[in-house]
Amino acid sequence: MELALYSWFADRHPWLGTALAMAVAALAALIAHRVLALVLQRITRRRPLLAAMVRYTYTPGRWVLLGLALNVVLAGAPDELPGMEGLREALRLALIAVMTWLVARACTGLGEGIIAMHPADVADNLGARRIHTQTRVLVRCVNLAVVLVGLSAMLMTFPAVRQIGASLMASAGLMGLVAGFAARPVLGNLIAGLQIALTQPIRLDDVLIVQGEWGRVEEITGAYVVVRIWDERRLIVPLQWFIENPFQNWTRQSAQIIGTVFLWADYRLPLAPLRAELERLVQDAPEWDKRVCVLQVTEAGERSMQLRALVSAPDSGLAWDLRCKVREGLLNFIQRNHPECLPRLRAELGTQPSEPGGRPDRAAQDLTSPTP
Repeated sequence: MELALYSWFADRHPWLGTALAMAVAALAALIAHRVLALVLQRITRRRPLLAAMVRYTYTPGRWVLLGLALNVVLAGAPDELPGMEGLREALRLALIAVMTWLVARACTGLGEGIIAMHPADVADNLGARRIHTQTRVLVRCVNLAVVLVGLSAMLMTFPAVRQIGASLMASAGLMGLVAGFAARPVLGNLIAGLQIALTQPIRLDDVLIVQGEWGRVEEITGAYVVVRIWDERRLIVPLQWFIENPFQNWTRQSAQIIGTVFLWADYRLPLAPLRAELERLVQDAPEWDKRVCVLQVTEAGERSMQLRALVSAPDSGLAWDLRCKVREGLLNFIQRNHPECLPRLRAELGTQPSEPGGRPDRAAQDLTSPTP
């Protein structure tokens, strides 16, 4: 009687046993994932690199274990169940997708762990910025390759796609040319990204002059570079542009820089007091790194002379502030102590000797001085 009742129930509900087995397998997979995650978190607590990988693979790892458990149940289920073949195929595709996700997240976690081990918030961060740039670019390239492999694996599960792939092998040369021409921008940026990662013409947080704009490298993606301009604008530049065009990198070897201040003054200005004032200004300025402090006459024009002050600073941001302080301080010094030495216009005034009451010519009379 019981056997007949079970057979009748199984005929009416053929999926019941398989569904119960799938539910039990899913619950077991979730419990196993939780326990495994706690164990791995405890083991990697003192290892930042492994801890980052565990943290980044937590969610995709859960779905991978769940997919594996369900795949085992469906592999042992009866083939005659309605919809079994389609469900197996869907689960196979889902499992490939989540495994691709897991590998990509593991690569990202590895990169973030490497970056965390080399902080860039220090004064001398040249080495850290080099590692950050290489790691981020290489991780993006590896993730792109992982996604392409995952998509290819998903497509190859279909018999029709496998037949198409086999037929395309005969015309691989022509198709390779067509595909290469169509994907030229993408491949160009990918190759440029690898070149930037290996040769390091730019790094994260580098100070650049790009198309006349001063800014810092804020982000390097797989296709473009984001440059943060000083006024909070963002300049988006393709990766390939940095390979094909010249640009200025102010932090290629070191962040130290020499700032320039130009002044125009009259020839009567004494230079010794001005040099002493420049030294006093930089000694009181915290932005000065005590390397360079020079005042020179760089040009002698018809009306005035050009003075150039050179001062050094640890980085370009501090150099800008130091230049402004020096410029303001020197101008105040000249206005306060030698106001007659500010740039002024000279002209020649004279009268003809034959004129009544004529006087000899006066050359180079200062127009700002009172006329006798």
